[in-house]
Amino acid sequence: MPKVRTVAVIDVGKSNAKVALVDLSTLEETVVARTANSVVNSDLYPHFDIDRLWTFMVDGLAELGRRATPDAIVVTAHGGSGVLLSADGNLALPMLDYEHSGPETTAADYELLRPSFEETGSPRLPGGLNLGAQLFWQSQAFPQAFQRVETILMYPQYWAFRLCGVAADEATSLGAHTDLWDPHKRDFSSMVDRLGWRQKMAPMCKASDRLGRLLPEIAEKTGLAADTPVYCGIHDSNASLYPHLLARKAPFTVVSTGTWVIVMSVGGERQVLDPKRDTLINVNAFCDPVPSSRFMGGREFSLLIGDHGAEPSKAEIETVLKTPVLLTPSVDQGSGPFQHRASEWLPAEPSSPGERFAAVSFYLAMMTATCLDLIGSQGDTIVEGPFGQNACFIRMLATASGRRVVVSKGSTGTSIGAALLCAGADFKPEGGPETAVVPEPEWLTYAARWRQALA
Repeated sequence: MPKVRTVAVIDVGKSNAKVALVDLSTLEETVVARTANSVVNSDLYPHFDIDRLWTFMVDGLAELGRRATPDAIVVTAHGGSGVLLSADGNLALPMLDYEHSGPETTAADYELLRPSFEETGSPRLPGGLNLGAQLFWQSQAFPQAFQRVETILMYPQYWAFRLCGVAADEATSLGAHTDLWDPHKRDFSSMVDRLGWRQKMAPMCKASDRLGRLLPEIAEKTGLAADTPVYCGIHDSNASLYPHLLARKAPFTVVSTGTWVIVMSVGGERQVLDPKRDTLINVNAFCDPVPSSRFMGGREFSLLIGDHGAEPSKAEIETVLKTPVLLTPSVDQGSGPFQHRASEWLPAEPSSPGERFAAVSFYLAMMTATCLDLIGSQGDTIVEGPFGQNACFIRMLATASGRRVVVSKGSTGTSIGAALLCAGADFKPEGGPETAVVPEPEWLTYAARWRQALA
């Protein structure tokens, strides 16, 4: 049993944020508070509403404190983001929304400075999805404000700093397509030194390191114990991967689903990664390189289905399979293995909500299967997040990939993975209940037709 029994987890996704209590003895999560993660379209450029999020976190921790006494606090947050602090610990510039097109205006100059894909495993991405491109644009567009930057923090570690007052940086967020990290050398990339940014980076810590204790004023506002330790924290997709690194033997692949679908291969076949197809190298909690691929699948699902999709009947699924109704890539043309290709319905858009749900789910499964192929995935495919509840997606993914797909029932996910960082190096989580789905031969024709449509 770990010395830390319960953990308050702050989980900040691109679209939503939550505060949850995780019981490490059962690996169960109780969500205390949720909120949408909003972008403010004013001031210098579109930016995340840091003040509103901070109020939400403090209020969520106070609500949690009324229910339980957590032994530790840890933050997990989305990638592609960093926070620029001045000497007084306040924001030197607003935290840029990585979907803003501003960094495109300095893209030509940035191309001359950024490291090669061979060095960083970081593909060139649009907008501000490369954190290095964000920082370069900010330094050029707002030079006086950028000169005031004393510290560059990755996003999870910014919130840890707000909680305990200790500044740190960490490899899982630095290794998430930032151009700032060399995963092979386990050090900052050559560009960081060329631009003189190394001195602005906070000291490096491991995701599982204790940074410090809760600040007295935060303890007073939340009602939590003043000696509550705050841990360094982790990039959200790597939080999803972490429990499996502790509990499973390679090879396997984890598919983390949310706004992004992130596919991470552990112990798979060595493959030459193609940056033009949105493959990359992530860095796991042990600082090891992880071949990965991705596309904005959750965003595509929301655009195509909305919040109230209709579960398809068996007859509607059969109609989509036999017609077949195909959706080709890419709905979001700024990411994924088929960038700059316009999506198309073949032979026509579905006639019912249920058929539409099935066809969109099959499209997402085929995109995910493509991602698996691009990074040499082997062994079981473990699906994390909301797509794990989509039977059409799971069944088609198993069929298209030709491998077993495993859906975990609890005991995994970003909040659980983040909480496990606090459990200690000797703690090995037991695997929770799982559902395994195998390929369905009668669905193979659909997968083949989808691939033929792209050829």
